Amino acid sequence: MNLELENKTALVTGGSKGIGKGIAKALAAEGANVVICGRGMEELQEAEKEIKQSGGNVLAVQADLTKQPDVDHLVSAAVDRFKTIDILVNNAGVASGFDDFESLEIEDWEQLFNINVFGTVRVTKAVIPYMKKAESGRIINISSESGVQPDAFMPHYNASKAALINFTKSLSKAYAENGILVNTVSPAFIMTPMLDNMLKQTAEKEGITFDEATQSFLKENRPHIEVKRPGRVEEVASAVVYLASSQASFINGVNLRVDGGSVASQ
Repeated sequence: MNLELENKTALVTGGSKGIGKGIAKALAAEGANVVICGRGMEELQEAEKEIKQSGGNVLAVQADLTKQPDVDHLVSAAVDRFKTIDILVNNAGVASGFDDFESLEIEDWEQLFNINVFGTVRVTKAVIPYMKKAESGRIINISSESGVQPDAFMPHYNASKAALINFTKSLSKAYAENGILVNTVSPAFIMTPMLDNMLKQTAEKEGITFDEATQSFLKENRPHIEVKRPGRVEEVASAVVYLASSQASFINGVNLRVDGGSVASQ
C-alpha cells in the first residue's frame, strides 16, 4: 500500500516522548519530513537523534503551546525549513493524576484546558492558512477513550478530551471544501513510559510483579479492554499514519478509537 507520505511535512506536537514520539518516528519511516516540539530540550534532542539515526528528516523546536509567541515560532520554523505543513498531529497534552472533582480548583481546570484544548486551538489556527493555500491537508487530534467514556476521576481531563472530539467534528465540517480532512484518534491504556513508571511504582508499593500490577489496573479501571493487555505506542502511530495518508482520502470527522474494545458501546 502506497501511503504517499514521502516529502510531506508533518508537525507533531508533544513529539519528544511517548505516543507523540512514536507517531513522529512512524511518519518519518514513511518518508515524511517531521517537525517535533516539546517543552523539555533534553527529551527533544534525544527524540531528534533517534529519528535521524533511523534515516528520518526531522526538525526539533522547543515550544510551550500555552504561549502564543512559542506557537508562532514553531510554525514559522517548520515553514522556513520545509516550506509548508501538510499534516498536523495535535498530540501535546497533560493529565494531572487521579483527581476527584471536589479536590480540583478552578485554576487546575484552567491550566489543563490551556494545554489540552487551547494549545491545540493555537497551533491549528496557525497551520490552517498554509493548508488552505495548498488546498489540502490532514489534521489529526489525539484525544482519549476518556473523551467518550469518562471515569469518575479526572473530570477536567475527561472534559478536555471530549472537547477535542467535538472540535474535530466542527473543523471537519468547516474545512473539507478546502481539501483539509480532520479526524480524531482516541487511544486507551497505551504502554507509554509514564504508564510503565506508574505500574512499576504500584508493583513496588504493593509487593507484586509488574504483570500483576498491569492486570490489576486493567481489571479495576479498564475492564472492557477485551484484548486484556495495554496497547502499544506503535498501534496508535499506525492509525495516525493511515489517517495522514492518501489512502484515507474519504475519511473525515471520525473518532478512531485505538482502545482494544475498551469503550463499551458502539
